Amino acid sequence: MAQCELPEAIIDIDNLTREFILHRKNGHRWRRRREKLIAVNRMTFRIEHGAAVGYIGANGAGKSTTIKMLTGILVPTAGSVRTCGLEPVRQRRELAARIGVVFGQRSQLWWDLPLRESFSILAAIHRLEPDIAHKRTHELVEQLEMAETLDTPVRQLSLGQRMRAEVAAALLHSPELVILDEPTIGLDVLSKQRLREFLRAERTDRGTTLLLTTHDMVDIERLCDRVLVVDHGSLVYDGSVTGLAVRVGARRVLTVDLAVPTRDLDDLPCSELLTSEAGGMRQRLAFDAEQITAARLLTAVSDRAEVRDLSIEEPGIEDVVRRIYESAWCPISPGSRAP
Repeated sequence: MAQCELPEAIIDIDNLTREFILHRKNGHRWRRRREKLIAVNRMTFRIEHGAAVGYIGANGAGKSTTIKMLTGILVPTAGSVRTCGLEPVRQRRELAARIGVVFGQRSQLWWDLPLRESFSILAAIHRLEPDIAHKRTHELVEQLEMAETLDTPVRQLSLGQRMRAEVAAALLHSPELVILDEPTIGLDVLSKQRLREFLRAERTDRGTTLLLTTHDMVDIERLCDRVLVVDHGSLVYDGSVTGLAVRVGARRVLTVDLAVPTRDLDDLPCSELLTSEAGGMRQRLAFDAEQITAARLLTAVSDRAEVRDLSIEEPGIEDVVRRIYESAWCPISPGSRAP
């Protein structure tokens, strides 16, 4: 399908603000009082065509509200927003043909119909030519491994199967911008990797712009070049993924189960012993991936004792945001950008 003429930035927001009026009970009285909640506070940023940007923050930070304004679902209280060069609310129908959205738990599939019927309906909604719709559907089904579930009603799909179907539905009309909310939720490790590879290929082959919200830092590291961190409606970081990890000192955690009781591994290079249990048979070590790889740290552990099992914990989004505020960072002023 025809793409829109490329504006200077695919997303351009300036001093974007959204307020809600809440009605709360006034103490033990039945009279209610009005409170103003600022969900998004004077936010400013731009995203260029073909970029892959992570938009992260704790629950309630303002991510979903921002996305709803980007897609024309909500009207801003103040400020301006343009998506794909369009005004989202006034030109919402035209915008819908140029973006794809996987939005939380709100499905765009028909619950009681077989999956292939949902794809057919969506192709008709987007007015795709039959041969183009067939080719694109076949491509997505093959790449996202959905052939065995095409004749299954959506309500019978597992969470992981449904998330793959939601991603395919969002990409069916080859949109210029794709907004993904937790795209790897419910997927096993192998399925997550395949989905990430697919999204990278979409970006490389079609120039698709990705805006990704997730609680999985691995998604951010593997898919994104840039990350925006929002908290309490304000932008507190705008920069590279590596720069964020360095600034907040977020660390991975290696947990090892050893064959025999072992003294505390508190002197291994570039690591910190967090816990030691069962006489040292299970130990948890925090490490900075910029200073030492998991493989090198595991080798150092293996030199001390036989390793029976291991796991690696990635830093969570909540931990990253918490460290930002522990470092006394301030919200980014409009027009500025964190290093």
